[in-house]
Amino acid sequence: MVVVAILAAGKGTRMKSNLPKVLHSLGGKSLVERVIECVEPLSPVRRLVIVGYHSEQVKTALTKISEVEFVEQTVQLGTGHAIQQLLPHLEGYTGDLLILNGDVPLLQTETLKDLLQIHQENQNSCTILSAQVSNPKGYGRVFCNSEGIVQKIVEDKDCTPNQRENNRVNAGIYCFRWLDLAKFLPHLEAKNTQKEYYLTDAVTQVGKVMAVDVEDDQEILGINDRLQLATANNILQGRIKEKWLLAGVTLINPASITIDETVELQPDVIIEPQTHLRGKTVIQSGSRIGPGSLIENSQLGRNVAVQYSVVTDSFVEAGTKIGPYAHLRGHTEVGANCRIGNFVELKNTELGDSTNVAHLSYLGDTRAGTQVNIGAGTITANYDGVKKHKTRIGDRTKTGSNSVLVAPITVGNDVYIAAGSTVTEDVENDALVIARSRQVVKPGWKRKAEI
Repeated sequence: MVVVAILAAGKGTRMKSNLPKVLHSLGGKSLVERVIECVEPLSPVRRLVIVGYHSEQVKTALTKISEVEFVEQTVQLGTGHAIQQLLPHLEGYTGDLLILNGDVPLLQTETLKDLLQIHQENQNSCTILSAQVSNPKGYGRVFCNSEGIVQKIVEDKDCTPNQRENNRVNAGIYCFRWLDLAKFLPHLEAKNTQKEYYLTDAVTQVGKVMAVDVEDDQEILGINDRLQLATANNILQGRIKEKWLLAGVTLINPASITIDETVELQPDVIIEPQTHLRGKTVIQSGSRIGPGSLIENSQLGRNVAVQYSVVTDSFVEAGTKIGPYAHLRGHTEVGANCRIGNFVELKNTELGDSTNVAHLSYLGDTRAGTQVNIGAGTITANYDGVKKHKTRIGDRTKTGSNSVLVAPITVGNDVYIAAGSTVTEDVENDALVIARSRQVVKPGWKRKAEI
């Protein structure tokens, strides 16, 4: 039985941001959200997030995660002080407490499983995650005997020059037998240069303590500034790209591509250079995305092609070709085997199968049927200055170049709209619409200034 506590109360001053540090994004998720998801497979009986700086903002951001409890640390006086806030919340609890940091987002679930297993099999009072690193600067040092039993932990700022030579560092991740820790917590003292209550002071006081080295020290990277956030992003992108390459996805020039962890790709998808996949995007087999494209929170069917284009919050069915330089947004839905071409923008629009919008057009708040052809420069004028209005276009209808359909308007099936028309009234099926003034030619005419 294990309870998880996540430290998320700090401001993160080195981030130089009004946003709490733990809410900064990494791979499409906040730092603290990634930590919470990491512990899900452990099936903790409770998940406690200790909040402080902008606590309401953190709570709001995590409301979508069920069964998370919040503990307030109104004044931040160190890690020990943070865990002291758990005392009234865990009264009567007799299991283990796993303590994590909300700004250490690269932890793997398997690492935590191993830590818990070693802790329980050895009946330790505390088991800490440690690492052997080449550059231990900034980390507290862990001093163990030959059997891996921890003798002491010294924070980096409190280390002597000789102690700083030790390369075994504290990852700040602990598994305590709660009853042993709870007895000592009220007696913590701030006897250090920072005048803070260190949780590490409890480690050597609670009983048998063992250190477990993590295999990959990248997992324990803490985020304190934007440089470390960028480093973590590079590590995460490496993991994500390796996963998809081994799953049958082709990444052409992976270094120029970014993929959120929330993205889902099927085998035989090809991602071209300078392409970025964001949010809850799903791309099905045979699709080719890029170069130079952004796909965000969208679903693309089989054999879709997107070139130099932006697709956000949209659905695209199989066989459709998009771009170059097209923009789909605002819950647009495009049917199968469509063509969305050069400099076309679709917003909150539905297109039926085999419909083409090939050049220089804007369709907003529009519903078009199947086999519709939208001529170059066609505009649906959907906004009257106060409200947005709908345009409905029937099957097999064709608009001529530079047509304007002024919404609200309904155009029936098999309608032909002459080039240059401005259509303001509904049109029945099987009609030809000519909505422009007759051409007037005046031979021999010159401006007076030229006479």
